[in-house]
Amino acid sequence: MLNLVLFQPEIPSNTGSIIRLSANMGIGLHLIKPFGFEMDDKKLRRAGLDYKELAQVFEYENFQEYLNIAKPKRIFAVSSKVDKNYSEVEYQKNDSFLFGPETRGLSSEILDKYPGITLPMQEGSRSLNLSNSVAIIAYEAWRQLGFMGSSLNKYI
Repeated sequence: MLNLVLFQPEIPSNTGSIIRLSANMGIGLHLIKPFGFEMDDKKLRRAGLDYKELAQVFEYENFQEYLNIAKPKRIFAVSSKVDKNYSEVEYQKNDSFLFGPETRGLSSEILDKYPGITLPMQEGSRSLNLSNSVAIIAYEAWRQLGFMGSSLNKYI
């Protein structure tokens, strides 16, 4: 339905929280190496609880492998370095949201290739926590799709 893509995630507790989010929303989570942690990291397991078994988690050696295997239809690069507000986009089924590493974000090379979206913040703020940003954008897209697949699906 929707896809979350973490490019070189660095903080295990963020990735664990996002695993839990993706399991609860029924959406795919794509993790692109290298990671700043091991997948059996205690902090990742603690944040993700037992949701890893319930989530659709895919791992890729690099960005090109992700593109070749996942074949995303539309990718939105999420960054504090762009101006388009995430709420100004009409999301579609199978959209993918690409998030960069926590300490440096997405490269200008990636930002130049894909439409960028951002979250509004107070002047002078640098960024939001990755797992918070992912949740805000994922839920907005899911809301626009009528919470497809949930117990509150308006299309039932």
